[in-house]
Amino acid sequence: MDNSQIAPPIEPEENKTVDSYLSFYLNDETRALLLMKYAQEIIVVPQSRLTPMPNMPECVLGLLNRRSRVLWVVNLAQLLHLPAPDSIAQQYQIVIMQVEQVKLGLVVQSVKGVTHFSSKSNQEPTELLSYLAPYANGCMTQGDENLIVLEAKEIAYSPNLKPISCLEQARI
Repeated sequence: MDNSQIAPPIEPEENKTVDSYLSFYLNDETRALLLMKYAQEIIVVPQSRLTPMPNMPECVLGLLNRRSRVLWVVNLAQLLHLPAPDSIAQQYQIVIMQVEQVKLGLVVQSVKGVTHFSSKSNQEPTELLSYLAPYANGCMTQGDENLIVLEAKEIAYSPNLKPISCLEQARI
């Protein structure tokens, strides 16, 4: 007599995939998400490590030498036209993002970690997020907090970063 029990087969949930997102604060009130496939690493550097560049948009903080490569560093909250954080940091938390051949350093207020959401959880941007278009790809809810899902390609190819893309093309 066999006393072992066979567990019933697990039925796959149709069209329910789970995506990993990097979660961070853009300022004191605004929390955002970026798909992990675009986030390469998070670093903390003092302001003095950035080399400011003249005649760039205000959101462009300068250049950073990282692992024998130079990359542009952008204040993500400024790029998205959000209010700046209340305090000025002596160090920058930078999310290094890569979309196709474009690699950018995105300064954020603080990184919260990696979180996972079902792709069906993504909701259309509400009227509150309309000022972020085209950068917002939707929003997710975690507890009582709304998290903005950012579109990495729209950030990388933002018209506000046109001077950077012109310089990148000239280098190729």
